[in-house]
Amino acid sequence: MELTVGPNQFFWPAENWMSFYGDLAHASVDRIVLGELVCSKRLPFYQDRIPDAITRLVEAGKQVALTSLALVTLKRERKLTADLADLGVTVEINDLTALAHLPQNTAFDVGPLINVYNEGTLAWLASRGARRICLPPELPIASVRVLAQAAASLGVAVEVWGHGRLPLAISGRCYHARLHGRSKDNCQFACENDPDGLDVLTGDGQPFTAMNGVQTLSDSYACTDHQVELLQSAGVSALRLSPQSQGFPRLCALYRQRLDGQLGRGDLEHALRADDPGKRLSDGFLTGESGAEWSGSACAPIEAAR
Repeated sequence: MELTVGPNQFFWPAENWMSFYGDLAHASVDRIVLGELVCSKRLPFYQDRIPDAITRLVEAGKQVALTSLALVTLKRERKLTADLADLGVTVEINDLTALAHLPQNTAFDVGPLINVYNEGTLAWLASRGARRICLPPELPIASVRVLAQAAASLGVAVEVWGHGRLPLAISGRCYHARLHGRSKDNCQFACENDPDGLDVLTGDGQPFTAMNGVQTLSDSYACTDHQVELLQSAGVSALRLSPQSQGFPRLCALYRQRLDGQLGRGDLEHALRADDPGKRLSDGFLTGESGAEWSGSACAPIEAAR
């Protein structure tokens, strides 16, 4: 099973952004998705560095793709989407409107923000040129298995969200700007102050979600430590790791060891908790009753879950 690094969901200084992808050139991952997923206003700060990052990653033997925006609303955003194919690497669409801007008969990938919930949608995307699909993170393991089998018959690789705060929604409004009493057009890039998202609490102080500019994320970090064997048996081709500002190369190494059998079920969880004891983990979408649940050592045996 491969490891894919998804697009960075957050706004980091350009130097930090470039350093992050420089480190990934040496990380134990197979494929990396670059570019801006959340807010087009962030892109000018690091856009000129993308070609150099692509070159460095390709020279290091990595597969590289470029993401589309999750929500295309402006004329300049349509042009940015149309320009993606000009860089000579695979495009990952996260908004179906991006299909209109790809040259005919061009192969492409599909990100987790496209609602691929059934075999019909998967087959339609394959007929349009999709060669790799990262399934939406809210699917249970039974649905993942059905879709992975359908994809295999069509020559399409299937990824599953492996680790990171889950993308829940994209809005036309900027939560960070509103929090600071600013308009979206004059946000002053407040989201830069929260490189992994800003925790949102309920009225009585309980963790609820996280905000990231116009994006809503899960409070917890999805972690598939206890589902690796289930996903392998289901025919999943790759796990997707979502970038975080601290300790990401180590996270990649731990997942590589887990997939290669060097770590047993639960060992990855223990390592993550040792690094950050306060971080909440979840895997409920795959095997629980709600997405925020964490199975931990109580994860159902593989045979029983089939």
